[in-house]
Amino acid sequence: CFFSLKMHFQNSRMINPFHKALAFQHIVLILLTHSCGGQSQVGDPPSLIVALVGDDIILPCHQEPAADAVSMILEWGRPDLKPRFVHVWHEGQNLLDNQNPSYKGRTSLSTDKLKHGDLSLKLSKVRLSDSGTYRCFIPKQSKEYTVQLLVGEYAFQLSDLL
Repeated sequence: CFFSLKMHFQNSRMINPFHKALAFQHIVLILLTHSCGGQSQVGDPPSLIVALVGDDIILPCHQEPAADAVSMILEWGRPDLKPRFVHVWHEGQNLLDNQNPSYKGRTSLSTDKLKHGDLSLKLSKVRLSDSGTYRCFIPKQSKEYTVQLLVGEYAFQLSDLL
């Protein structure tokens, strides 16, 4: 279940940016509750990350049991894209030759965190087009984890902040 959401606060002079972001998250949760209620899921449901355009976010993925993953192969991807690769880690280094061009220069993994089994991906300057299902895949173990990213935006007039 997925949708995009755009919010405008043109007439909300009393709402500051923090409250706008909080309102956005509440509306998203309400809409997700109503629009996804009838669908069944197999296995664990994917994690849900809600972000606003321009945010830097972390897409979580943790190896269980925690173990040093620096020398492993790890693929972050989006099955709906071509090429599907968002970020690839190959035995100690980033392998970004086949990275989808829309993610160029916006993804990173932490070597220090990889040493402790944290395979989470940092995605910078989130765009509306980043919304979708991400897959964290460990080929050697045939394990995969999914994360759903929902990106929204809000527009306001400068006078709203004054």
